[in-house]
Amino acid sequence: MTLSAFLGVLRRRSSWLLVSVLVGLTVAGAGSAAATRLYTAEASLFFALEYGDSAGDLAQGSNYLQSQVSSFALLAGTPTVLGPAGERAGVSADARSLAGRVTATVVPETVVVRIAATDPSPARAAAIADAVADQLERTVEQLSPAGEDGSRAVRATTVASADVPTAPVSPRTSLNLAVGVLAGLLAGCAAALVRDLLDNRVRDAGVVAELTGVPVVGAIPARSPRSAPGAVVETDSHSVAAEAFRHLRTNLQFVGVQDEDQGGARVLAVTSSRPGEGKSTVAVNLAAALAETGARVLLVDADLRRPAIADRLGLEAAAGLTTVLLGRATVADLVQDWGTEGLHVLASGPVPPNPSELLGSPAMRRLLERLRDEYDHVVLDTAPVLPVADAAILSRSVDGLLVLANATRVRRPQLTETLRSLAQVGGTVLGVVLNQVRRDEDVYGYAAEAQPPARVGELPAVPVPAGRIGQL
Repeated sequence: MTLSAFLGVLRRRSSWLLVSVLVGLTVAGAGSAAATRLYTAEASLFFALEYGDSAGDLAQGSNYLQSQVSSFALLAGTPTVLGPAGERAGVSADARSLAGRVTATVVPETVVVRIAATDPSPARAAAIADAVADQLERTVEQLSPAGEDGSRAVRATTVASADVPTAPVSPRTSLNLAVGVLAGLLAGCAAALVRDLLDNRVRDAGVVAELTGVPVVGAIPARSPRSAPGAVVETDSHSVAAEAFRHLRTNLQFVGVQDEDQGGARVLAVTSSRPGEGKSTVAVNLAAALAETGARVLLVDADLRRPAIADRLGLEAAAGLTTVLLGRATVADLVQDWGTEGLHVLASGPVPPNPSELLGSPAMRRLLERLRDEYDHVVLDTAPVLPVADAAILSRSVDGLLVLANATRVRRPQLTETLRSLAQVGGTVLGVVLNQVRRDEDVYGYAAEAQPPARVGELPAVPVPAGRIGQL
């Protein structure tokens, strides 16, 4: 994974990082608050020889002390020292309990032993350190060899009594909080990476490039479910979403170019892999964006399973496409005007019992041929590909299809199967339109050029038409 991809994952999962850091801080703070505060007091002993007049004697004595001082430090942890020390006033503890609270270390290159005692009580920590130091002084003098006059060879002197500590040594709250933040950050990064690896949604153009060579021709940003009905191109013409649909209109110019001497118009079908991806919204707004150019545009609701165009635009739905296909009316009788740009809309009409047969009938093909002569652009909203065969059947009668991929809903296998199904029946997929894309995702343009190339063999080649695109 590249650095930019890693940063992209962290950006998408920034809420996970924040939660993980807050959890780490909370755990560290709670642990520090609940932990028993411990205080450490220290006392120091100096060891010296009682005899030695010549330089040689002093040198030998110094070597002797440095070789023995570590043994003196070990004595501080034995019952011989800790037992009597525990009986002192202010200590009142047995040797076993003191063994876990007392440590003795030798100051490097010296004959000084430092006694450290830790206890929840500052005064008791100081009392323990002093008691152990005093008892170690006595024990060393008792165990050291005696001279010719009976005096002990080694003398221990307490050179620094223990002071009552004022600040605890544990817990170290600042350090614990820092560790909590770091642990939370690492856990959040790990969780974000794992979640991203397990996430098989079609989030951006890079994912589409991994699955197929079909280009991404548009990216529609996420919109609030409470957005006004109708076409955002009309209701909020200066919004980011409206501009995204205008970009889609412009990008379709580069999919193919119509010959100047060829008559007819562009007939587009908008479909998706599964229901609820927003194909009807895209069809409505694309048609409205095309109508902005002054072209004659007809929007047809060809989703004869769950028609939505008429309700979305506030139009009459009692008669429409099915009525025309059954020969009970003409398009001119049923077409309805919508918006300020002269967009024409043909609703679906009554839901038939045999949608696939109607869409694949000769009457449907003849109707589309007539519409090519009457309109500059015809946009059809069709049923999703995976649940029913309607879109696959209709794909053979239109100039091309736009496959919608909702970045929050559709999965990679679903989009792969959709494109494969359309390719198998000879459908011409012009491009993929990403919907509900986060605004911080750069899904096409220069960023798309840096995406990894599509893997060969993932999907059958999807033909891109030449000489069949209208002047958009």
